[in-house]
Amino acid sequence: MITHKGTKTLYTKRLILRHFTVEDAADMYKNWASSEEVTRFLTWQPHSSPEATKYVLGLWCSDYEKPDTYNWAIEYEERPIGSIGVVRFDTQSEHAELGYCMGTAFWNRGLMSEAAQAVIDYLFAEVSVNRIGISHAVKNPASGRVAQKCGLTYEGTKRAYFKSNAGEFLDISDYGILRSDWELARRNAL
Repeated sequence: MITHKGTKTLYTKRLILRHFTVEDAADMYKNWASSEEVTRFLTWQPHSSPEATKYVLGLWCSDYEKPDTYNWAIEYEERPIGSIGVVRFDTQSEHAELGYCMGTAFWNRGLMSEAAQAVIDYLFAEVSVNRIGISHAVKNPASGRVAQKCGLTYEGTKRAYFKSNAGEFLDISDYGILRSDWELARRNAL
């Protein structure tokens, strides 16, 4: 049974996953929210100004009052470099789907996999979900590698399933991991 606990601060070897604050606007805008490359496969357009980012952060920060909000700033070397959170949550089916993005200057360092693993562990261990999914545009295979590194299994591809912010219909690959898979992997790691 789901036990919503909200966005708790999580620590990894190199990262702190924490609540966003409105003061993160300048770093968020500079590091990823204004980037067409980062937002290419997302629903939202690059932010037009730091003020637009500040507005979004104001909305996100007010959501932290709800125990079913899971939205982290990925902090690396004392500054936010990306975000990760639950983009869909089905309490009835005990299923969470993760979404994430990170500034291009921080790609290919294993940072997103590290963040995703911490969130996956938290959602299974603390929130008691039964399943976690990650979906990504086929044209963005790096996102799929994050899912694979975190132990998720490829489950199929939906053709022209998602319309990007640029109006392009994209094929989407789905990955998933069950609580039983996660528990087995943890036992085998001991």
